[in-house]
Amino acid sequence: MKESFIAIANGTVFTGDSMVNDKTVLIKDGRIVDLVRPAEVPGDADVFDAAGCYVAPGFIDLQVYGGGGQLFSADPTAGAMDEIASALVESGTTGFMITMATNSMEVVDKALEVLTFYQHEALLGLHLEGPYLNPSKRGAHPAEYIRNPDKVEIASLLAAAKGCLKMMTIAPERFDAETLTLLLDAGVLLSAGHSNASYDEAMAGFSNGIRAVTHLFNAMSPFHHRNPGLPGAAFQTDQACASIIADGIHVDYQVLSISKKLLGERMFLITDAVTAVQVGTYTHVFQGDRYTLPDGTLSGSALTMMQAVANCVRHAGIPLAEALRMASLYPASLIGAQALGRVHAGTTANLVVFDHHYAIKQVFLSGRPHKELRPY
Repeated sequence: MKESFIAIANGTVFTGDSMVNDKTVLIKDGRIVDLVRPAEVPGDADVFDAAGCYVAPGFIDLQVYGGGGQLFSADPTAGAMDEIASALVESGTTGFMITMATNSMEVVDKALEVLTFYQHEALLGLHLEGPYLNPSKRGAHPAEYIRNPDKVEIASLLAAAKGCLKMMTIAPERFDAETLTLLLDAGVLLSAGHSNASYDEAMAGFSNGIRAVTHLFNAMSPFHHRNPGLPGAAFQTDQACASIIADGIHVDYQVLSISKKLLGERMFLITDAVTAVQVGTYTHVFQGDRYTLPDGTLSGSALTMMQAVANCVRHAGIPLAEALRMASLYPASLIGAQALGRVHAGTTANLVVFDHHYAIKQVFLSGRPHKELRPY
């Protein structure tokens, strides 16, 4: 059954390229029809009055562990995924990779069993952060579950995933080219992180197909003037993008600003968000503006993508349009999702409407409003 038109009027539309003030976003059957003049809106359209707010592509978070009080690794079930997805969409994130940090293979297998059949329009796949990491840069990851890459084990993991494993954080210095190729041939996007790689080791990883860096500066070899490490390689390569956690805690805002100037369009936002939990492998304790393990080790952020965008503008001098690209267009481009991250004719109608104080007023997922439309 065909849906009626939905129109989003009276907003400043960010298309992914520029801000547009005099057009209405016209949606039908989950897709953007076009940006049209108000007089061109069909008379039977359901009209949402954006009331001067921004209308932008929905956010894409390639590293988030939970939401709505649920942590997927602590409760790898379809019910938990429903609650996580609902909370993320409400926060403006219309595309996400559910992420699992290093864990027992039993927990990973249970998660794969769920994700091979679970479907949600906002779910983009699974991001495994580990277990093939460098123990010296494990951060909050438990040492007992960190493993050496093994081709037989990885082949078994890929078979069990049945295509739902879309991204993996690995320590490149622990992999040979043949083992990397096993993952790459399965279509897994590889990201370097929790790594003590030297500059040369990191550059070799990029040359062999690693296309991203996980939470730049956190849990990796440091940038030093005599040993540039993984961050230096990220700055120098043109083959990889880098995610960053823009909460002012994981990375100082001035470092965020400097990194943006060096990386340009290759830097994108993630939340790395967790939630308070007392069961399972990880005990995350909420500290008011972050999460830690009970011993104080930083273990995750309390960010939403909307907050990350606001922090980029308010604290790092990044223009709003560019901060929005970091939260939508750039991660969409990295994963090859051409229908996401843009407000163009034919793209998926995943949209977030927010005011000048960065408060979210409405979210559209595949053209459907998250909240009941207000009369125009």
